Amino acid sequence: MSSPTLPGYGRASLADLMPGLGAHLGLPGAEDVLGLPASNRYLLVLVDGLGRQLLEQYRGHAPFLASLAGPTITSGAPSTTATSITSLGTGLPPGRHGIAGYSFWYAPEQMVLQTLRWPAAISGLDVQPQLTCFERLERAGVRTAAIAPAAFAGSGLTTAALRGPAFLPVTDERDHSRRVELALQAVTAGERTLGYFYERQLDHAGHEHGTGSPAWLRALESADALVAELRAGLPSDVVILVTGDHGMVDVPLSRRLVVEDEPELLAGVTALAGEGRFRQLMTARPEHLAVRWRDRLGDRAWVRTRDEAIAEGWFGEVSPRLAGRFGDVLVAMADDGAVMTRTLPKELELVGMHGSLTPAEVEVPLLVA
Repeated sequence: MSSPTLPGYGRASLADLMPGLGAHLGLPGAEDVLGLPASNRYLLVLVDGLGRQLLEQYRGHAPFLASLAGPTITSGAPSTTATSITSLGTGLPPGRHGIAGYSFWYAPEQMVLQTLRWPAAISGLDVQPQLTCFERLERAGVRTAAIAPAAFAGSGLTTAALRGPAFLPVTDERDHSRRVELALQAVTAGERTLGYFYERQLDHAGHEHGTGSPAWLRALESADALVAELRAGLPSDVVILVTGDHGMVDVPLSRRLVVEDEPELLAGVTALAGEGRFRQLMTARPEHLAVRWRDRLGDRAWVRTRDEAIAEGWFGEVSPRLAGRFGDVLVAMADDGAVMTRTLPKELELVGMHGSLTPAEVEVPLLVA
């Protein structure tokens, strides 16, 4: 059986990116392990769903991005947006920031917390109280700003992952000229600046239509044009870095296991979290449950107890107070399949998915423009 692609915490992961920029911007204690270009002004562009393999495969539809040089880095585990942007924003691996997936067990409320439908009654600051890199940079005299859809302002996930910068809202994501104006405002706000710029259409098209579909290719072409416009519209001393939060795998209908159709797999499961490519199961008897799932899936998945996954380094260093947010049993798909549930009907409509530890999902580019 193949082995999971483990995140490169401490040497080449999304968690290392902001500390690397901080090292050049005068952030005390920050270290650049990625060898980033020196500057006093940066724009960090996150293209949601931009995996390294996808960019290589469809480089003809992204000529500007394909012309840029830079290393391959990794997301964390799971390879999903909520976990990735929190690692990016805090400079911490998942085991230390505790945003343990698209959804995860949150013990204070005895519930599965859905990060993209964050409950209004739960504070993002309570869930993730550690300082973000943006807060630390602001304290060090660096002007920071986030350019993102207006609806994200003040959300639970934004508060947990990205609090600290000035928020410059995008009201029309199709208006590239206005978005370039906002980026220019961000990077010229002081002598030392860092702007964070979020683009999400590629991920949406992949989930709805699949990678390589006409809609997905149009989204890739649009993201490519947007980055080219940013480069043309910003001063030459601004270093633009482009990365992704995860890649994506298309999941055929024939490769989907629906847990309600095999109730023996749910025996003893007290809560089900995560997503189709990276299921997290809560149970009082993890070793027994893991055996049952291994017997069922065989080489199709990497099934681990939480302790096994932590020992292998899936989540980086894990804070004891946060360990319980990760599933007692973790099911990470090794093939193009997914573990689905009818309790989350919108998941059943997805074509492209992510979350697991395959190279297609974990590896993302880090491009310098």
